[in-house]
Amino acid sequence: MQASPLQIGFSLGSNLGDKIANLAKGRRELLKIDGAREVARSSLYETEPVDVKPEFQHLKFVNAVLILETLDGARDWLEHIARIETQFGRTREGDDKNAPREIDIDIIFAGDQLIGSGGLVVPHPRWAERRFVVQPLAELQPHRILPGTDRTVAQILETLPGADELTRLDADW
Repeated sequence: MQASPLQIGFSLGSNLGDKIANLAKGRRELLKIDGAREVARSSLYETEPVDVKPEFQHLKFVNAVLILETLDGARDWLEHIARIETQFGRTREGDDKNAPREIDIDIIFAGDQLIGSGGLVVPHPRWAERRFVVQPLAELQPHRILPGTDRTVAQILETLPGADELTRLDADW
């Protein structure tokens, strides 16, 4: 018996180098995973940095959301993401988790799963606080309700401050 496909939402961000090209390459790498199929991808948004050291405040991000359908589970995707981020030069030893990088990929949601063990928390614990995640997700699936909340993505977006902190870019990725 084959498992049912799972929709997984990813937040992608970059604040070093050619940010748009980095996100496009990150998307292509995710799609290389056996059985991954793109369901939707958001527009690109230039955003102010969040939770970074003062010396990195000048490095704006480009962020987007990608939704894939897959037979792999969230834990498998955690490994895929680590491999892809390593290809982009990310190190995890002594690494400031919010240091500038060419690519940052986070799992926002994995179907209706609620996971909180083994280094994996799904839905992402801060997704609903971050306009740079909520706004592109609302563009794709405004009526989705993620586990742990009773509001739609669109309803959460309405409550978030900082609408002026995101600029939608006219670029494809």
